[in-house]
Amino acid sequence: MVPKGRLLIIGGAEEREGKHPSEEMIQGDHFEVLKTLLPDNEKKDRIEVITSASSVPDELTETYKQTFKKLGYTNIGFLDIRDKIQARDIETIQRIEDTRVVFFTGGDQLKLATVIGGTDVGDAIRCRYQEDTKFLVAGTSAGAMAMSIIMIAEGSVSEALLAGDLQTSAGLALANGCIIDTHFIKRGRFSRLAQAIALNPQNLGIGLGEDAALLITKGNKAKCIGTGMVILIDGCQIAHTNIAEASKDEPIYVEGLKVHVLTRNCSFDIKSRRIDFEDPMKSV
Repeated sequence: MVPKGRLLIIGGAEEREGKHPSEEMIQGDHFEVLKTLLPDNEKKDRIEVITSASSVPDELTETYKQTFKKLGYTNIGFLDIRDKIQARDIETIQRIEDTRVVFFTGGDQLKLATVIGGTDVGDAIRCRYQEDTKFLVAGTSAGAMAMSIIMIAEGSVSEALLAGDLQTSAGLALANGCIIDTHFIKRGRFSRLAQAIALNPQNLGIGLGEDAALLITKGNKAKCIGTGMVILIDGCQIAHTNIAEASKDEPIYVEGLKVHVLTRNCSFDIKSRRIDFEDPMKSV
């Protein structure tokens, strides 16, 4: 079934590890990306912000209140769902049914997927995404990473690909056919996403820079927005790798990985793995 809704996965601009949320969120490119949550003539529609991934939900709530106020969004709710009991609450489910946008903040993707996955709230979000043409699910940082079926839970950022460095888990199963990583350029995460794709070559690796996002429609058509870049890692043509035989901490080699670089207005078909580069002269 082709999803009727849209996904917006954002590379992230929030600080982690218990630090106060960065003011980058209400400046520059992250701010510009957030303008795409709702059309200019529909800014009164409801946005529900889910802060479950964050260890500092109160601080994030205040920061996003400021951000959305500056953007002109006036109908904002915050859901700090901390356990599966809350994720099955009837009132919470109704709020998901009534909203136009669900927005996952950053933090810990494993925490987010564990709390929301397999619950009525998770089912309601997935159902709205499948059936509602006006519905948007957006996520930044960990909130973007948790959208795939196979999710990076933890992984080293060492220069070498070392066997056993990567841990994956089940995500929220919204973005099919891909594995997502964020803060990709700034935090040097190429090796862990490459390892994830070597282990799961049927998936496309999506590495989002902090100044970049992908808007996905029809579950398959992705367009790059923002001034940063998106790195795509395609494992469909892997020829040789020792990843299945390597002992723990042994270096991994991979032959045949394909890497694509997307920038603003580049479109990509996740299923066919084809890029459509928009001619900048068309807008002149």
